[in-house]
Amino acid sequence: MIIIKYILKNHLLPFLFSIFILISVFLLQFLMKFADRLIGKGLSAWIITQLIVYNLAWMVVLVVPMAVLVATLMAFGTMSQNNEVAILKATGVSLYKMMIPPLAASVIVAFLLVHFNNTIYPDSNHAARLLMEDISRKKPTLSLVPGVFSQEVPNYSILAREIDQTNNELKRITIYDYSQLPKVNIVTASTGKIYFSQDQKKLILDLKNGEIHESDNTDRTSYRRMRFEKHKIAMPADQFSFEQSSTLSGQRGDRELGAPAMIVIVDSLNKIRSKYMKDYELKINQLLIDKNQRDALTEIRPTDQYVYMKSQQKLKADENSLNEVLSRLDYNDREIDRFSVEINKKYSIPFACIVFVLIGAPLGTMMRKGGFGMAAGMSLIFFLIYWAFLIGGEKLADRNLISPFWGMWSANAFLGIFGILLTIKSAREKVTISFDFIYKLIPKWLQTQQDSNENP
Repeated sequence: MIIIKYILKNHLLPFLFSIFILISVFLLQFLMKFADRLIGKGLSAWIITQLIVYNLAWMVVLVVPMAVLVATLMAFGTMSQNNEVAILKATGVSLYKMMIPPLAASVIVAFLLVHFNNTIYPDSNHAARLLMEDISRKKPTLSLVPGVFSQEVPNYSILAREIDQTNNELKRITIYDYSQLPKVNIVTASTGKIYFSQDQKKLILDLKNGEIHESDNTDRTSYRRMRFEKHKIAMPADQFSFEQSSTLSGQRGDRELGAPAMIVIVDSLNKIRSKYMKDYELKINQLLIDKNQRDALTEIRPTDQYVYMKSQQKLKADENSLNEVLSRLDYNDREIDRFSVEINKKYSIPFACIVFVLIGAPLGTMMRKGGFGMAAGMSLIFFLIYWAFLIGGEKLADRNLISPFWGMWSANAFLGIFGILLTIKSAREKVTISFDFIYKLIPKWLQTQQDSNENP
């Protein structure tokens, strides 16, 4: 029991540290990717925080299996470096027994990740998509440039020749109002202020000492000029305000549903497919009957010309109807494959936690290095292999070239077999992987670079 606790303790801190580092990397990448969509729109800190929290869900799904591999490499690498693995083997504890605690822990982590994938992850994806759509609809805050017409407000063109940015005062103002076409109002004012209403729905222009020139494009004789000391114009500002949609609204995609809900959808699609297949068989039979009737009209008499033409038209209509059924079948099959891929992905990615323990434990004992840098470097190789299998399998399964099951589980199958063979080989004999040659090559490389600089 003491050994089990000790092994798990060696895994816990590297696991938590790896999760923190990897999520930080993904979060930095996310902010760099979407920064241009967020900056300059006047969004509150709470909205940006919500967006980050919602997107943490997909990061957790990817990071947890990675963290399991890094933690396993670090834990067994450190134990091997400190000769603790050799001591445990000398006392009769084999590598298989040492792997039981992390394997049991990985099963629990995989089970929790499956639950996370089917409950929290879909809702977070849905909320993140709706919030991103709301943000994309919001235009940047109105910006006026002295001496330049601004047309950011629909149906209005605003020109201010002088602008005091400290108190939002405008001078020598000209406004073209196209909100009541065919009438066009040209408003001029010596000074004015611009500000938003309390509900952010209206943009208020408070003008002083000016004129309103009203004309009608359909009647050239219609013209009015009015002078004012004070005048207010309320313009629509919905595009500058932010309204968040309800998370209960909107249709959900495949990545915004749990596996149970998608299984129901796949069952419904299979029933629809059965109906399409029956229609396909009926259309085929009808097409054969009509073709036989047409071929039977070998001797065409003048009175049979009309019958022959109608038969041709009927045959053409049957062919078009058959092509329509085939198109529906093809679309239905692609939808079934798409949802089946996501269903298998909900379980294949969590299962990778178990597979990575099978790889990390023997590889850590072989490396005899427990640092984060070495573990992260070795893990990167297996991450690339795993994601290459996963992404490639998803593309092939979506195109119906392989089954969704093998598309999503081929990475686990390949790396799982490799991990089992690596574990057997490491348990039967002493195998080490030395990286000391890298440290020996660095001084030689530096000396070569120095010699080349001195003798160009």
